Amino acid sequence: MAVARALRRLLRVLELEEEQRKNALEAAVGELRRIEQAQAATVEREHRGRALVLSSFRSGEIADRIAGTEETRSALHLGEYLVARRTSAEAIVSERRAELVAKRIERKQTETLVEEAARREAQEQAHRAQSSLDEWYLSKQRRNQAKSNVESAGFRKS
Repeated sequence: MAVARALRRLLRVLELEEEQRKNALEAAVGELRRIEQAQAATVEREHRGRALVLSSFRSGEIADRIAGTEETRSALHLGEYLVARRTSAEAIVSERRAELVAKRIERKQTETLVEEAARREAQEQAHRAQSSLDEWYLSKQRRNQAKSNVESAGFRKS
């Protein structure tokens, strides 16, 4: 009983740890998605910069050409940074996922141990109950036999 109780407490702790790992994974995946969205926005920003440069060639506006060139350069620079951030975020997601899987395996193993301990406990309980019934029946049988012996001995004396 004490083993099963300790295992149940351990199981509860492991469930909480698994939940924490799951939350950490979700946060890491959320960060990765934000980086991917930023990359998509950066690509769009680069396209707008190039379009501004092209339109400046047609209109002859130097300010638009400079602004478009700077917009493109800025988007490329930000894109390089985001590639590094994405690589880092992907590594973190992979690490968090591995931690979650390891914790889930640990919890499942503990669940198996708890189930086995509960099954063993139930078997022992059933065995004790059966032993108690056997003892009761044997003692009743002995009392009846002793009573019968006393009665039969009493009839012989008469």
